[in-house]
Amino acid sequence: MAGTPGPLAFETVSAKGFTATLSVLALIGLLGFGLLTKGGENLAIGDPAPDKTLPYLDGSGEGRISDYRGRWVLVNFWASWCEPCRTEAPALEEFYRANRGGGFLVLGIDLDDASPDAEAFVEEFGLTYPQLRDGDGRERRDAFGMTGFPESFLVDPEGKIALIRRGPVTADYLNRYIEPIISGEATK
Repeated sequence: MAGTPGPLAFETVSAKGFTATLSVLALIGLLGFGLLTKGGENLAIGDPAPDKTLPYLDGSGEGRISDYRGRWVLVNFWASWCEPCRTEAPALEEFYRANRGGGFLVLGIDLDDASPDAEAFVEEFGLTYPQLRDGDGRERRDAFGMTGFPESFLVDPEGKIALIRRGPVTADYLNRYIEPIISGEATK
């Protein structure tokens, strides 16, 4: 019987198909696990803000989130190559200028960027709020459970996370959600 596979040929095809199927399922499982555990820390409202000493972007020394304890701090993670970061920068600066006298500040943290590019970004948008820098950024992304750029975390005066914003902020978002919290008008 020419052209009819024998029992051994059939088993070999089945074994290859079974191995391929297992490989695909294992890959899907690993990708799913990676997405579910991205950022490992699973930072939540009420958790202490992860803190680490980082250099200021302008080279003026080092700083950390806890340096601003006693104030509301909107920690904004950004990168100069991120288009949504470019879109939100003017709104952040305007909101900072309008609210900085009342125990509030924006703290920018530049990640995954070259210093000259980040400095050009700050200059282009006239950003006057403090800017820290973490060139590699991996540890900060993991500590905050980041999923992309930009992301913002409102830290209360005691150093705990009060609000998490995944994605860019707008003037409307800042006025609707951040302003009532920092002014004490929001109810918990």
